[in-house]
Amino acid sequence: MEETIKNLRANGFNVIPVKNITEAVEIAKKFFTGVHSVGLGGSVTIQESGLLSWMRKQTSFQLFDQYEEGISMEENVERRRKGLLADLFVASSNAITSSGYLVNVDGSGNRVAAQAYGPKKVLLIVGKNKIVPDVEAGFRRIEEIVAPKNVERVNKKAFSLKKEQRYTVQNIQSVFVVIKKTDDKNRITLILVDEDLGF
Repeated sequence: MEETIKNLRANGFNVIPVKNITEAVEIAKKFFTGVHSVGLGGSVTIQESGLLSWMRKQTSFQLFDQYEEGISMEENVERRRKGLLADLFVASSNAITSSGYLVNVDGSGNRVAAQAYGPKKVLLIVGKNKIVPDVEAGFRRIEEIVAPKNVERVNKKAFSLKKEQRYTVQNIQSVFVVIKKTDDKNRITLILVDEDLGF
C-alpha cells in the first residue's frame, strides 16, 4: 500500500491514508466547506459509508443527486450533466494500480468523465481491495468482480421497481478511462482506506 501511495502522489494525486471508513467519512466531510455544488458518481462505497445520506441532509450546497427516488429519466440525465460542472464530485474508483493509475469503467460515462475533467475537485473514497498490480489486472477486476456485482445490483433494483432488467456484464461496461497522472496537482483526492470497501 505504501508503494501505491507514493506512486499516486508522484502522479499528482492527493492521497490521505486512513485506517477505517469511519475516519474516512469524517475527513471527507471537511471537503464540503465552502462548496456550492456537488456531483455524484455511482458508488456502493459512498452509499454504504453513510456519506451519501449525510450529503442529502445538508443545506449548504446543492447536491445533483441522480439517484433520488421518483425523479424522471430526463431529470436524472440533467443532474448527471450538472454534476460535471460541480465544485466537488464524489465517487470511488474501480481499481488503482500499484504504479498509481486510476482504472474505471462506466455505463453512461458521467462518473469517469468527471474524474478526468470538469468538476473543480474530485473526492474518491477507496478501499485497499481496489489495489491491483497493473492496468490489465484492473480490467480483469472490473470484468470478474465489479461488472457482475453491479449487474446484480442494478437489475435487482429494476425488478423491485417492476422495470426491465436489461443490464449485462457486456453492456454495463461502456466507457473505460485510465488516468495515469494529473497536471492539475491535488485536483483529485483519494482517501485510501485500509479496509475492503464496496466492490
